[in-house]
Order: sequence, then C-alpha cells, then structure tokens
Amino acid sequence: MLKNRMTKQERSWVLYDVGNSAFVMLSTALIPVYFAAIADPGSSVVVAWGYAETVASLILALLMPFLGSLADIQGKKMKFLVGFVGTGAVACAALGIPTEALAFLTVYVIASVMLNGSMVFYDAFLVDATTEERYDEVSSKGYAWGYIGSCIPFIACLVVVLGGPSFGIETMLGMNIAFVITAVWWVVFSIPLIRNVKQTHYRKAAPGYLKASLKGLLGTARNIIHDKRLLFFMVAFFFYIDGVHTIIKMSTSYGTDLGIDSTQLVLALLMTQFVAFPAAIAYGKLSNRFGTKRMLLIAVFAYFCITLFAAFFLTSAVEFWILAFCVGLFQGGIQALSRSEFGKLIPKERANEYYGFFDIFGKYAAVMGTFLVSVFTQLTGNSSIGVLSISILFIIGFIFLVRMPDKGLLTSDSTR
Repeated sequence: MLKNRMTKQERSWVLYDVGNSAFVMLSTALIPVYFAAIADPGSSVVVAWGYAETVASLILALLMPFLGSLADIQGKKMKFLVGFVGTGAVACAALGIPTEALAFLTVYVIASVMLNGSMVFYDAFLVDATTEERYDEVSSKGYAWGYIGSCIPFIACLVVVLGGPSFGIETMLGMNIAFVITAVWWVVFSIPLIRNVKQTHYRKAAPGYLKASLKGLLGTARNIIHDKRLLFFMVAFFFYIDGVHTIIKMSTSYGTDLGIDSTQLVLALLMTQFVAFPAAIAYGKLSNRFGTKRMLLIAVFAYFCITLFAAFFLTSAVEFWILAFCVGLFQGGIQALSRSEFGKLIPKERANEYYGFFDIFGKYAAVMGTFLVSVFTQLTGNSSIGVLSISILFIIGFIFLVRMPDKGLLTSDSTR
C-alpha cells in the first residue's frame, strides 16, 4: 500500500496539471464565445481565431526547443517555469481589459504561448519529481487530477457567467471575473511544484552556453533521427495523437451537424472529464502490470473503434453520450502514457530539449486530422465519411508503435 502512495514531490508535480487545466478548459469552451461577442460585426470569427491559434503555435515551435535546451542547464528549468506561469497568469487575468478584437487576440496569444510553454518545462520535470519505474503512474495521475481540476473552476465560471444576470452581474463582467478566477487557480496550484520539486537532472553551465545550446539542439535532432526506437515512437505519436486531438476538437461540431442539442453536447463532454479521472489512474496502474507499449496499443486500437462507431452508428444524443464515455476511458491514458514513455527513451539531463520536440509533435499533429475531416466531408458531402478518415491516423500510428524496436541508442546505460 505504501509503495503506491505518492511522495511530496510527486503530489506537487501532479497539482500543476490541476492548475493549468483550468485555462485549457476555459479557452476551449468560453473564450471563443467571448471573442465572438467583442469581434466586429460581419467579420469572420473562425478565421481570426484560427490565425491567432496558428501564430501561437508558430511561436511555440520556434522558441521551445531552444528554450528547452537552455532550461536543461543547472538551475534554469524552474526559472523558466516561474517566468512562463507568472506572465501567462497575468495575461489570463488581463483578457477582460481589451474591448477590441485585435487587442484581445494579442493578449490571448501571449497567455496561450505562456501556458503551452510552461507545459514543456512541466513535462520535463517528471524526470526530477519521480523515478523511472513510476513515470507511468505519476503521469497518469497528473492527467487524471487535471480533468477534475479543469471542471471545478470551469463550473464556478459558468455560474458567474450564465447565472450572474440573476444576481446583478452582467455577462461581460462575469467573463472578466472568470478570467481572474482561472488565473488565480493556475497560480495557486503552481506553488507546490515551484516550492517542492528541484531540478536533479541537468547540464553544467559553461562559457558560451548559448552557442552550445543551439549546437546541442541540432545534435538532439540528429539523435532522434538515428535512434530508431525514439524515431518510431515519435512518428507513431504524431499520427495517433493527431487522431485524438481531432476527435476532441471536432466532436462538438460533428454532433451539431447531426442535429444534436447543444446542451446535450456540453453536458456529455463535461461527463468525459469525470470519466477520464478514474480511467487515467487505472491506465497508469495497468501499465505497470502489462507494459506501457501494450497499453498504448490497446488505447490506439480503442480509438480506431471509437472512430468507426462515430462514423457508422452516431445518429442521436444517446450515441453521443456513449461516444463521450468511451473517449473518457482512453483519453487520459493515451496522453499520460505517451508522456511517460517518452521520458523513458531520452537522456534525463536533456529532458527539456527533448520535450520541446515532443510538444511540437503534439501541437502540430492537430492540423492533419482536421484537414482530413474537412477535405473528405467536402468531397463526399457526408460528414460521417470525413470522420471515418481519422481512422487512417490510428492505423499508421498503430503500425509504427508495433514496429518500434525494444532498444535504442538513447536508452543505453552510457547515456544516462
């Protein structure tokens, strides 16, 4: 029993997932609606929002591998994390200040970059917060508690925004309060990680470390290409996580296209968060018994079946609730075990640098799936065919995961 109890460092690491998930949930559900309310009449909200997300992703892609390399230097990782969390929380709280669309998007891009940038350092702290044999379980608990952590402040925000008018708070003021609630929640649950987790894996600072970091970054890219195990895993991850993100992003619009009531859609997706909590924890424990790779293969196959169900059987709110429940069973597990498996494959003293590449694969994987859905739906005039196209991503990911070698260059004892 004591073996399964988390240490102070592990609990502190997990709590950061609780904190940052509040902003993730808010930016998914309410912030786009708020932006539509302040945007110029007649302007394309979808186009403007899409450009903002693209800019944020591009900034992350350019910055994070290099900043991650710098953060691998002794004492730098926590400084970067604190800087990104502090700046991101201030930007989140300030989202209610701009009254024009462009100014709002600028502040949002800053907050989004800081949030996702902090996640790179947070992911890399996994190797410092626990031991390798506990990566799967601790990573799974991070995602699990993150799901609950996103629901609590989100429900509070919904009460203020939707229920505010009944007790004298206008909707726009309610959104401003929601931004502040989310920012405070993010900061409060960052404090344990900042106080209790120390960087134990690092590189020593040396003269000309900026140039050395850039050179090391190029070396890391070469190492990934030459390490067949790591390369196969990252290619597999790119495809199957693309499918996962596509299902998350497109589920609401697909349900709307089928004529399912919006209230049913929101409630079903909220239910997904609660199902994902115990499921993610269970997945971490099962990986200890059956192996991480095997559990990832099960999750990828399950998502393939979920795609088939959505394409051929989803016609009503009842089926959508079933779909949301099934997604909840595997969503946290596949994300958590992907993060922990990657941590096992890389040299710990360069964790930030490698996780910079890992997060780029995760962020840009969300592009291909949505493109496939849009193209196939437009060509066939049938959104079900568009959804079915996502299955291709899981098939490719499954094949590369199966063919991933048992050993690789970076997992040898000499590199640790």
